[in-house]
Amino acid sequence: MVKLSRENIYSMFNKHYQSNPSETPDATITATRKILRPLVYLLLKSRIIFPQLAETLKKVYVEVAEEKFKLPEKELTESRLSLITGIHRKDIKRLRTNEHTDNTTPQKIDIGARMVSLWISNPAYLDKDKKPKALPLKGKHKTSPSFTKLVYEICKQDIRPRVVLDDWLNLGIITLQNDIVTLNTQAFVAKTGADEKAFFLGHNISDHLSAAASNLVNEAPPFFERCIYYDGLSNDSIKQLEALVEDKGMETILEINRLAMKLKKKDSSSQNPDNNKRINIGLYVYHEEEND
Repeated sequence: MVKLSRENIYSMFNKHYQSNPSETPDATITATRKILRPLVYLLLKSRIIFPQLAETLKKVYVEVAEEKFKLPEKELTESRLSLITGIHRKDIKRLRTNEHTDNTTPQKIDIGARMVSLWISNPAYLDKDKKPKALPLKGKHKTSPSFTKLVYEICKQDIRPRVVLDDWLNLGIITLQNDIVTLNTQAFVAKTGADEKAFFLGHNISDHLSAAASNLVNEAPPFFERCIYYDGLSNDSIKQLEALVEDKGMETILEINRLAMKLKKKDSSSQNPDNNKRINIGLYVYHEEEND
């Protein structure tokens, strides 16, 4: 019996793909390059160099292999992980001992998201056009809609309203004039606050890419994923399209949020252990000069 080394096995795989070029995922590699270009630009701007990314990528390869490529009733050994990922067994052993999770939402972001969601969906905080009201800093009565009441509905007594107010003013989420607090309803994107932006970058792009990847490998049922693409447009045309997205897109997001809030309240009250699903729905716009 001939014993195959790891190098022999890799060589066999390479020869197989070279002799069967139709099975080589060239289109996937091309798509990956396009995905990586803006990511690498962000990393370089953030002073994150290649060795840091390489170490992170190794870790993610091992995590995904452990999660998605298990065999029924078989232990996922370091040798099998090495075969699947192409990462040396010594590295896999080291990486498996360093636990890390990407699933925990920072408390600050979780609180902010829930407060904004309540502000744009609860009828008590909406005007006759179903738009978020400008709220007094403090209400005349405890039950009156106010920014203070909004904070306490989410945070109870754990965080003082003034702390949230100062933080949101700094981030550009709200404005304050004559003790009236107005929500920035255009996008709820902070003007500053790199940690918040980085969190939502990872959260949103990960889910969008997960939907696209699932559709690409024909996992069923397919996720809804659509886009509109046009080139050869003028700056004026771009502005008109952006204005339409800001208007109708925001209207759609607000409508979906109101229904989601209503459904979450209903599902939470049922105490059904199967009510453990999550959903992420997004909308984006990007434009640039065409490449010659």
